[in-house]
Amino acid sequence: MTLVWVTGNSGAGKSTVCGTLRGRGHLALDADDDGFSRWIDRTTGEVVTDPPYPVPAGWLDRYGWMIVRERVEALAEESRHRTAFLCGSVENEEEVRDLFDLIVCLVIEEDTLRHRLATRTTNPFGRHPEELAAALKWNPLTRAIYEDLGATIIDASRAVDEVVDEVIGAARRPTGPSDRRGHRGTGPA
Repeated sequence: MTLVWVTGNSGAGKSTVCGTLRGRGHLALDADDDGFSRWIDRTTGEVVTDPPYPVPAGWLDRYGWMIVRERVEALAEESRHRTAFLCGSVENEEEVRDLFDLIVCLVIEEDTLRHRLATRTTNPFGRHPEELAAALKWNPLTRAIYEDLGATIIDASRAVDEVVDEVIGAARRPTGPSDRRGHRGTGPA
């Protein structure tokens, strides 16, 4: 089976896609809400258990949202028997990229990004000026980064059902030779 990393910039719709995949009966986990990620002090390596909100100026320069490799390894083992989707965006993705059989990157244009961050109710990230600036900075770079990695790029500005259909279709498509786990792989793995 397949382990799929569904990623993209903040506001691209990862959590919404995750919820829709779950609603359709797929094993889909949110890297933010399901305990795969945490804030880490880049200077000391310590876990931040109670991050400030809103974040003060400069806070995002010192602290990073990081994924826990051991959690992804356990999910990779589980995905040997069933396709699994892990949805999120983390600073240290390169440390777990080898565990995924497919990477899907959701992309949106700036106006949609601004609207989604200003109006979403599931997560306050992006409303504070420092967070919004970070999201706007990364948005135009995201597509190029993931294209270079060989990821499947999906326009997430469309209706969520269309986006999810495309994510599921990508997971079912053979994308390359078998990887070290005996699954079909993508360029970045």
